[in-house]
Amino acid sequence: NADMPMIWSVLPPALRRTVRPVAAADYWLKNKLRAFVGPEVFNCVLVDRRPEVNDKPMDKILAALDEGSSLIIFPEGNRNMTDDPLLPFKAGLYNMGLARPDVDLVPTWIANVTEIMPKGEVIPLPLICTVTFGAPIHVEADETKNAFLKRAADALVALAPKDMAR
Repeated sequence: NADMPMIWSVLPPALRRTVRPVAAADYWLKNKLRAFVGPEVFNCVLVDRRPEVNDKPMDKILAALDEGSSLIIFPEGNRNMTDDPLLPFKAGLYNMGLARPDVDLVPTWIANVTEIMPKGEVIPLPLICTVTFGAPIHVEADETKNAFLKRAADALVALAPKDMAR
């Protein structure tokens, strides 16, 4: 879970106060340290992914946007442990774009993060990582969910450096 702090850390300090990651409650509430860092340090919008819980993630996301927050979201929904550049995007990005068409959806590529912070590690390795922000995108009039998610994924992959690992 180094992706979110990498993005957050490259933002100007004044902007960090309004930027909130959308994150899984089961991860961030797993122990006392995470339960402090996620909600208190990063002010995460926590969503419960368990199917037996009637959580409404989009309600929380839209409420945070309406309060003036900018959000860091991960449209894949899970950490990509495959050789593919991306996992399929979940519908949440499309639903957010439909519900708040004035909100800029900014593709952001983080290069080399899996080498800096391999899964299960707690101390990052001292390697170079880059965060690249793309041009904002929006759901176009009459654009289908699948067409938008493909366009969003293509915009993200276009930011990937040709000579660096993800």
